[in-house]
Amino acid sequence: MTCSHTRREWISRAGSALAGAWLSGAVRLNAASPSFPVAVAKCQTYDPAELLPTLDRMFDQIGGLGRIVKGKTVAIKINLTGAPTYRLGYLPLEDTHYTHPRVIAATVHLMGKAGARRIRLLESPWATADPIEEVMLQANWEPRDFLAAAPNVEFENTNYLGRGRKYARMMAPHGGYMFPGFDLNHSYQDCDVFVSLAKMKEHATAGVTLSMKNCFGLTPVTIYGTGAGIDEPSLTPKGGRGLIHGGDRQPSKSALPERDPNSPRDGGYRVPRTVVDIVSARPIHLAVVEGIRTMAGGEGPWVRGGRPARPGVLVAGTNPVNVDAVCTAIMGFDPMAVRGTPPFETCDSTLQLAEDIGLGTRDLRKIEIAGVPIPQARFDFRKVPNAG
Repeated sequence: MTCSHTRREWISRAGSALAGAWLSGAVRLNAASPSFPVAVAKCQTYDPAELLPTLDRMFDQIGGLGRIVKGKTVAIKINLTGAPTYRLGYLPLEDTHYTHPRVIAATVHLMGKAGARRIRLLESPWATADPIEEVMLQANWEPRDFLAAAPNVEFENTNYLGRGRKYARMMAPHGGYMFPGFDLNHSYQDCDVFVSLAKMKEHATAGVTLSMKNCFGLTPVTIYGTGAGIDEPSLTPKGGRGLIHGGDRQPSKSALPERDPNSPRDGGYRVPRTVVDIVSARPIHLAVVEGIRTMAGGEGPWVRGGRPARPGVLVAGTNPVNVDAVCTAIMGFDPMAVRGTPPFETCDSTLQLAEDIGLGTRDLRKIEIAGVPIPQARFDFRKVPNAG
């Protein structure tokens, strides 16, 4: 855990020293944004005979899992965006927009093998308080596969209060672009290690959705959703996170409001900034992005122009900005791109905003690549043909 603790302490010191120091709406840290090795691997199938040794080797390339998870409670945010009824054609959800269950199980297994004390699989499924296990069953998954992958595996739906007695308030050290802090399900605070296990995809609002954008789903819709309570959180989740996308109202009054209610109501402005605020408040210790099979053109089947894709790639690292920059390049984009250029044609760059507050560098020249070089792993998402 040496590297992870250093990163967390560094962010805390930087946030304390510069709280309230704003320039053009963003804190500019004096220290250089950190860079840590990023592992890249080709993996063509979800066959455990290929997947397990590939992930194991990748984790070794970034310093090993043991130093990160041994004796720790590990929270893993997976990606189950949209209701289980959504499909891209007749493809399984995990082949297009859900994190694949075999990647989840393999990651859990390797963490258990590395000595993790407890592993919690977390997600905020669309507009439901159903247990995660029930959502998985609706997706034709078998929850017992995850329970059997390692000792002491748990599930929690973080879309509402869940098993906690109260929401955990977590503050953004840089003061926040949109929100100074968030009230989240207790599981995001009651852990020693936080992991974002994401799917490699484009995104209609944020350009790309990778390890950082995956954390947008940390926000409970009982507070930050369309049907959130006015004074207090609603008891059950209702609707999506239109409140954050469009800013048509404030969160429940029990939570912290936006820093500036007069800021743009444009989702392309609001969502990237909120994502960075969340990742600042709840730092990611390990980012894993799965792109063996996925979709191009958007984050889910509801986005017009979505089509299946098979990049056959896995990416992992201890700094989410470094990881997402590498993923963006693998997808055929320039991680140094700004608003108005692909993939950020209609939005601000989450990578740039995160780099600006010192969460990590997006400059590939400063990022050490372990394993497959980016040119050999590149898969141009914009060149994926329409199915049929």
